[in-house]
Amino acid sequence: MENVSKFTVRLSLKQRYCLLLGLTVAVIIAYQFTRNRPPVRRMNRSGGLRADSSHFTLEGKPFRILGGSIHYFRVPRAYWKDRLTKMKACGLNTLTTYVPWNLHEPERGVFDFEDQLDLEAYLHLADSLGLWVILRPGPYICAEWDLGGLPSWLLRDRNMRLRTTYSGFTDAVNSFFDHLIKKVAPYQYSKGGPVIAVQVENEYGSYAKDEEYMPFVKEALLSRGITELLLTSDNKDGLRLGGVKGALETINFQKLNQNDIKHLDGVQPQKPKMVMEFWSGWFDLWGDLHHVYSAEDMIPVVTEILEQGMSINFYMFHGGTNFGFMNGALAVGMPAPKPMVTNYDYDAPLSEAGDYTTKYHLLRNLISHYHNVLLSDEPLPGPPYLVVKKAYQPALVQQHLSLWSALHFTEKPLKSERPVNMEALAVNNNNGQSYGYTLYETAITSGGVLNSNNNIRDRAMVFVDRHFIGVLDYQVQELAVPDGKGRRTLSLLVENCGRVNYGKTLDEQRKGLVGEIQLNTHLLRDFIIHSLDMKPGFVNRLESAGHWMSMRQRPSFPAFFHAKLYLNRSPKDTYIKLPGWSKGVVFINGRNLGRHWSIGPQQTLYVPAPWLHRGDNQVIVFEEQETDGKIQFSSSPDYGMAVDVQ
Repeated sequence: MENVSKFTVRLSLKQRYCLLLGLTVAVIIAYQFTRNRPPVRRMNRSGGLRADSSHFTLEGKPFRILGGSIHYFRVPRAYWKDRLTKMKACGLNTLTTYVPWNLHEPERGVFDFEDQLDLEAYLHLADSLGLWVILRPGPYICAEWDLGGLPSWLLRDRNMRLRTTYSGFTDAVNSFFDHLIKKVAPYQYSKGGPVIAVQVENEYGSYAKDEEYMPFVKEALLSRGITELLLTSDNKDGLRLGGVKGALETINFQKLNQNDIKHLDGVQPQKPKMVMEFWSGWFDLWGDLHHVYSAEDMIPVVTEILEQGMSINFYMFHGGTNFGFMNGALAVGMPAPKPMVTNYDYDAPLSEAGDYTTKYHLLRNLISHYHNVLLSDEPLPGPPYLVVKKAYQPALVQQHLSLWSALHFTEKPLKSERPVNMEALAVNNNNGQSYGYTLYETAITSGGVLNSNNNIRDRAMVFVDRHFIGVLDYQVQELAVPDGKGRRTLSLLVENCGRVNYGKTLDEQRKGLVGEIQLNTHLLRDFIIHSLDMKPGFVNRLESAGHWMSMRQRPSFPAFFHAKLYLNRSPKDTYIKLPGWSKGVVFINGRNLGRHWSIGPQQTLYVPAPWLHRGDNQVIVFEEQETDGKIQFSSSPDYGMAVDVQ
């Protein structure tokens, strides 16, 4: 009996082990299966979001939208839950997000909805947190995003007319929507999901080049299975031209003007009134000041909106970051376009790194009263803990590699008799170059006056035999070229600083050299063109290159500079700052953090902890003109001298 008993005990342990192993495997399989699946079906729903009277109803009951904009593509995926949970703790019930076409279809017919761009996972997360969703799929989104979210390969068509029913544009929209809508349609309210409304395009009233365009976008959504409430979004001046029959019109503003509300009422009487974009702050431009909108000015406006029974969406509730080269540019009311900075902090209630601000706490206090009356008898959940920040010790630059040496790691250069704009280059599977820099080189035999004829988009560093002689841009269009003997190489390193994202010049956003360049009376010919889009593959090739030179050897500019940030414990969020550097781009572990530029206002770049790891972290800075040899870190951001947005 003793042996039998021991056998029984041993068998029981084995069974437990097998059971535990089986459960573990089952959980892993279940996670993989459910990671992107549509949300759990909710039964017995009595009706989606309706706008049939002066107030919204949801599930047949009065409903107020208390929304906030957080863009999944501006927030590291590892922090999605942190940001949405903080929004929920502020008392908001609805998430709004744009969908950036240019990221999801970087090349025509090549679609990306993985990892950072896993929109389905984002919707599923919102659903799991009990947030409703208003989806703003474009195709145009504005968003202070390059070309308003439209892919640059559209501009390969010289006859392209963006945001119209021109067939070259509508065919591309239809192809994109074929892929996008089938992914998001299962997340609609009617199918048990969180999406209660879908926006038709964005602020078309300020563009309004084709009266058939908005009906086209509306039908493109409906025909692919969108069944929820449709909305449009415009400022007061755009309301007259931006609507489409069958879609509720909403308004955008920062200051409450009762005449604007009366105008909205006049456009659609006896309908719910909603501020789709209540601008909680503003964006910044390079060479400008940092815009702020004080909590003391904002809260009274929000209070009045809520007291009037209106719905509201905070744009932005959390802005995040224009990582990489994705910032847009502003041209309206300016002699020349000015690019947006890398951060998209927006002076929002949640900061760029997800920190609470005075606005957040005051809003939470204000909204808690409406939360208790409208949404729940339960108090608001407590705000989650903040993510820790750390100022690491400076990382010393160890090596450098000149731009000219780095050309070995780019695609094969192209030859062209005349200048070719970056979108028309035969690179990236004939989709052209979208972002970054393009190097144009040609031979000259004399000095004189180099004239850009205003054909540089947007900024060119000019070299003769690799010696820097000056910059050409929108303001400076002529440059003296020194005399010299024999054939010399003239090089123009042209940067796309960001395409305009708003206004009526979208069709004119081709970059690089967009026309003839002239030396004295002669038009330059026979160019060798290098595409420097600085994609991850290029940066990874640089890291492993054997061409790097020690800092004991004086660097020539432009150049890439390499340093290592060593971490002996779990990473924390931090900010890179580069006093003593001039202008360029920063990469960490192959990821493009964005542009830096000493003219400000922004003086730091956000580095999310999930993009770091224990041990050596590789930092590469592409620098155009100067360096002090070290990369510094801070535990707080520096966005420059502030000015009130008003």
